[in-house]
Amino acid sequence: MILPQATNPLSASGWGVVISYDEDGHVADDDAAKIDYNELLQKMQKNEVAINEERKKQGYAGLHLLGWAEPPRYDGQSHKLYWARELKADNADENTLNYSIRVLGRKGVLELNAVAAMRDLATIREEMPKVLAFTNFTSGNRYTDFDSGTDKVAAYGIAALVAGGIAAKAGLFAKLGLLLLAAKKFIIIGLAAVASFFRKLFRGKPKTPPSGPPPA
Repeated sequence: MILPQATNPLSASGWGVVISYDEDGHVADDDAAKIDYNELLQKMQKNEVAINEERKKQGYAGLHLLGWAEPPRYDGQSHKLYWARELKADNADENTLNYSIRVLGRKGVLELNAVAAMRDLATIREEMPKVLAFTNFTSGNRYTDFDSGTDKVAAYGIAALVAGGIAAKAGLFAKLGLLLLAAKKFIIIGLAAVASFFRKLFRGKPKTPPSGPPPA
C-alpha cells in the first residue's frame, strides 16, 4: 500500500492506496474511445444485485454503486486509465470513495485503488495525480514493448477494467476487494491478515532440525 505520511490510515480521515498487479496479458485499448460510460454504469448497477446476494450469503453487508465520483478517463499516450466510484454499504453511516488507476503494461495491468470517505474527495483529487505521475513500467515492460508474436493478450479490454475485477475475472482478490471497500477503516488490518494468511499458506512446513550435537 501507499500511505500518506501526515495521516493515520486508521483514523476517520485516513486513506490509502492498495497496489496490486494482474499479469493476465496485454490489454487492448481499441475500445477506449467507443465506451459509453453512463451505459456501463447502469450495467454495473444492475449486476450488483447478484453480487450482493452472494455477499449476504457470506454474512457481509450489501455494497451499492451510487455513481461516478470521477467519470472514467483514458490517456492513450501514457496508457493510464483512471476513474472514481461512490459506494454505499448497507451498514455504513457515510459513503465510500474508491478512486482507481490502471496502468497498462506489456504483460499485464498495475492496479492502484485509493480507499477513502466521500468527504475526502478533494484531498484524493489533489494527491492521486502525484501517484499517477510516478507509476510507470520499466523499459522492456511498457505497453509499447508488446510483442504480438510472443506475448499473451488479455481476454478483456478497457470496459472490463472499469467494470471491476468481477466483470474481468471472478478471482479471489476481486471478491476480497469488495469486502475491504465496504469497511474502509479496517482495510489495513484486513490486508495484514490476508498477507499473514498467504505467508503461512506458501511458506510450507518448517524443516526438521538435524539431529545430533550442534556444530562447534
